[in-house]
Amino acid sequence: MPRFVILAHDWPAPHWDLLLEAGPVLRAWRLLAEPAAGRSVPAEPNADHRPLYLDYEGPVSGGRGTVSRWDAGTFDWLADGSDRVEVELRGTRLVGRWAIADGTSFHGEPGA
Repeated sequence: MPRFVILAHDWPAPHWDLLLEAGPVLRAWRLLAEPAAGRSVPAEPNADHRPLYLDYEGPVSGGRGTVSRWDAGTFDWLADGSDRVEVELRGTRLVGRWAIADGTSFHGEPGA
């Protein structure tokens, strides 16, 4: 089952990195506000990350701040299209269906 992690990242300004395991890489988005069920937060596509970030906390190379785990768990891909990515997250904080629409917003509904 694929894994996900959301890292709190303090550089260049505070944000959250959403990383979804996709084969040999982690697909990545920068979330510009703390994710919460029932509301949309701005999201920006980011470059793929190395899988080591699934378990990493600490300084980022190149003087790019520090990351700490905000949430982690497993997930299922529900949709993976050019205009919408949808996943079922099973984390500690986020559980339920979450979508990134048009690569610009991250929205979720609480799940059981």
